[in-house]
Amino acid sequence: MARNKKNILSFPMGLLVLAIGIILLLCIVGWIYWDIRDGHIEFGADQQIDITPEQIKSIKEIGEWEFLSISDEELVDTIRLGIFSNDRLARIYYGTLRLGVNLKQVEPGWIVARGDTIDITLPQIDLLDRDFIDEARTRSFYESGTWSPKDRESMLQRAYHKMLQRGMTSQNLQIAKQNGDAQVRQVLQSMGFKQVKIQYK
Repeated sequence: MARNKKNILSFPMGLLVLAIGIILLLCIVGWIYWDIRDGHIEFGADQQIDITPEQIKSIKEIGEWEFLSISDEELVDTIRLGIFSNDRLARIYYGTLRLGVNLKQVEPGWIVARGDTIDITLPQIDLLDRDFIDEARTRSFYESGTWSPKDRESMLQRAYHKMLQRGMTSQNLQIAKQNGDAQVRQVLQSMGFKQVKIQYK
């Protein structure tokens, strides 16, 4: 009889433990359910985006990144006074000024990623190629008398400075910056970065 009494008492104890475990499990599941429904718990992808050394290298290897191209032509003339007649030389010069940044000039730490935000520091926008006059297209508009190579070089330099003055204006630099911001932002957003902060140093 004693053995039967022991079995009767131990059996409900096991059921009690099992019932308490089930109740606790249901409470935990219910708590998670209500928190998810109220928006306290969210499931989603990790927002951390890593930029790899290979990606940084591929951006840097762009090298000269052109943001604005300005085509220009200049008419330059010169007159040499003579005793009986004057000599005159007029020439037309063509050139293309390319404004942008040279990524080979970036400094250490020029690109930093934090979560879905990336900071990029670029060199100042400048003239990418200082040899911008296409001498093959240069032609004489009017020529009388004899002119030396030194005379022609002097005229070339005058055309060069005229184009430089006409092309490197604050307005053109601002347009180049706007174009550059748009291009750089597009490239980095395509890598998954939502916030792109750009500055020029």
